[in-house]
Amino acid sequence: MKKRSAAASRLAVYGASTAIAMTLNVAPVAAAPDYPAVTYERLSHAQSDPGWLTYYRTYSGQSHSPLKQIDASNVARLKQAWSYQFPADLKQGFEATPIVNGDYLFVSTPKDNVYAFDAKTGTQLWKYEPKLGPESFKTACCDVVNRGVALYGKNVYVAMLSGEVAAIDAQTGNLVWKKQMFEPGLGYAFSLAPLALDGSIVVGTSGGEYGIRGYIAALNPDDGSILWKRYTIPNAGDKGSDTWPDGMQEHGGGAAWLTGTYDAATRTLYWGVGNPGPWLAALRPGDNLYSDSLLALNPKNGDLKWHYQYTRNDTWDYDGVNTPILANISYKGKEYDAIIHADRNGFFHAIDRKTGKLIYAEAFVKTESVTGYTKDGQPIADASKYPKAGTTIETCPSFLGGKNWWSVSYDPSRHIAVVPTLHACMSLSGKSVSYMEGLPYLGEGFEIKPEPGSEGYGELQAIDVNTGKKLWSHWTSMPWNGGVATTSSGLAFSGSLDGHLYAFDTATGKILWTSPQLASGIIAQPSVFEVDGKEYVAVLAGYGGANPIWGGPMADVAKDVPRGGTLYVFALDHS
Repeated sequence: MKKRSAAASRLAVYGASTAIAMTLNVAPVAAAPDYPAVTYERLSHAQSDPGWLTYYRTYSGQSHSPLKQIDASNVARLKQAWSYQFPADLKQGFEATPIVNGDYLFVSTPKDNVYAFDAKTGTQLWKYEPKLGPESFKTACCDVVNRGVALYGKNVYVAMLSGEVAAIDAQTGNLVWKKQMFEPGLGYAFSLAPLALDGSIVVGTSGGEYGIRGYIAALNPDDGSILWKRYTIPNAGDKGSDTWPDGMQEHGGGAAWLTGTYDAATRTLYWGVGNPGPWLAALRPGDNLYSDSLLALNPKNGDLKWHYQYTRNDTWDYDGVNTPILANISYKGKEYDAIIHADRNGFFHAIDRKTGKLIYAEAFVKTESVTGYTKDGQPIADASKYPKAGTTIETCPSFLGGKNWWSVSYDPSRHIAVVPTLHACMSLSGKSVSYMEGLPYLGEGFEIKPEPGSEGYGELQAIDVNTGKKLWSHWTSMPWNGGVATTSSGLAFSGSLDGHLYAFDTATGKILWTSPQLASGIIAQPSVFEVDGKEYVAVLAGYGGANPIWGGPMADVAKDVPRGGTLYVFALDHS
């Protein structure tokens, strides 16, 4: 007890002194309006909230707004309400979703800066600049991005590439506390938006390409103390460890780098797990649990309720982190409380969220590595698509997947999921590799290639979740890397690398509105919110992320897309 009290005292002193420093050095630039506390009760009922309180708007992961003020009859009158251009030195990918509570709008930027604005006027209220050292960027895979913040109580929470999780006073921008979770530059990083639950802030690690051992952890929102920590790759002797060669679990990858979802009714946390390490599967025969899997967890202690593995013995970097979305579906005459999930391996899954059993899996791109699933839900892989050291194979989809992290939106009344889709294949060449701390741990070389027969690299497509079948599609020559936000009025908002935000008819795919030319391409998800009875649509434009680094010919197609970040907020023009 004495040790805990002393640690708490040191933390309090550190938080107070840092807050004073922040007050002196980064003063708010405008008087801040009153800030309404974000309680677990509000988060559990976020679907009826006028704001956009969490990464996917609600715990369900649906990225769907109940708002109806903007609809097919008037969406053509959308005009820019305000915008904010971020500093010119931020030329990386802007991947965060704007988070809105009351009059406050929060966004994070590359290198983990956090900004607060007046949601109606665009007045900057404060900014938090951690000024990370170069070691924080050393092993950050796929750009130095941050996907957003979490709100809980009176604080804003951000997880950083440096391994720190910080709590910031939402009204003043002062630092409340900071927790170091790991040493930066050795493979681990944070790039996700945290998830605020009932008395905890949940985060998951990045770093699957560096021989890390991924984990999910819950922190106390009051002081950052660790409530529980669950590794995604089991210890030797634990359940599932026999799916690995002895000794390889310690560097088995399994990063948990994208925000999970939560079922408040059953108190179940759903979290996706990434690829195993090294990439070359010949070095680690076995199913390699719990890589490429969906975990159903007890949010109070991290205990596993069940798991479902999308891809076994993954050698293609197909991950399993893509959003597990809660949906009620009717499949072949039977009702299910389901998880729907568009996987990087190219299959759209529906999973019984009570049991973890597969309901169906339908391909939504060309699939040559994982070719299907057995009746009991086991993935079937083509053995000829596994490279060995010194050999090269060709397969589809590419390591970037049929869909990467970009948010799907699900309209529950229309039973439609709108899915940003990537059409690309690859060659994979096997190489020998040994683990060395802080160095890439792949064992494969790769090259992106176009998908044969496709109409371009990018497609926005709608899927009927009751059947898994495609309803409509919108093709583009460049990749479609923007997330989606749907509304109850039947609109689907999503942005493209061409520098436009679009409003589609969710049911038909018809384009109902196109924004003016924006300053850069869009790879982030929009949010839709209401303040003082007026509906707004917000999105970050700022090209970057994985495509310009690893995309090969896809990167060439988008080489002229301008860099730099701008936040845009749109509303109806009543003039």
